[in-house]
Amino acid sequence: MVQEAEAPNLAAEPAHTFALYGEDAKKPGTFANATLMARRMVERGVRFVQIYINNWDTHANVAGRLPMQCKDVDQACWGLVQDLKARGMFDDTLVIWGGEFGRTVYSQGGLSKENYGRDHHPRCFTMWMAGGGARPGQIHGETDDFSYNIVKDPVHIRDFHATVLQLLGFDHERLTYRHLGLDQRLTGVEPARVIPDLMA
Repeated sequence: MVQEAEAPNLAAEPAHTFALYGEDAKKPGTFANATLMARRMVERGVRFVQIYINNWDTHANVAGRLPMQCKDVDQACWGLVQDLKARGMFDDTLVIWGGEFGRTVYSQGGLSKENYGRDHHPRCFTMWMAGGGARPGQIHGETDDFSYNIVKDPVHIRDFHATVLQLLGFDHERLTYRHLGLDQRLTGVEPARVIPDLMA
């Protein structure tokens, strides 16, 4: 319990750690700080950590918000992966980055040079994984030229969940429970499959 309690105390972190994650890692509430905190929690035995970052709902002001948000996550995510590798934790830690839907490529709202947006797009979106048995250095799936529909290697969210569970050591079909006349599984009641191409 003492180990977990001191996880938020960054005083013992050396300067090279902040060089990895960025100076924002010293500021509570920033994405870089949360990412460093996640590494410290995993290092102390916490088995699942979720980081939430707000303001990706870019219905307007894409040009104003997106560059800043990409800058916020870029170095911190890179730093986390490098840090896990340096500490020998990368192979045992699955890092997943993504959201629940993508954005359209066409504009939304009052179209002007200064202020335009993108609507929700549930048909196709991007997620990435690193470490924890995920296959590195590949792109799986492809959209049409307009990023509107998937044209190659679609992965349903149920299949993605089945694959993640497999990487975590769980057979998604093994645990079932009866609810409202349906045999519920960790991936729902509809068929789900593990995607071998996503695994090392």
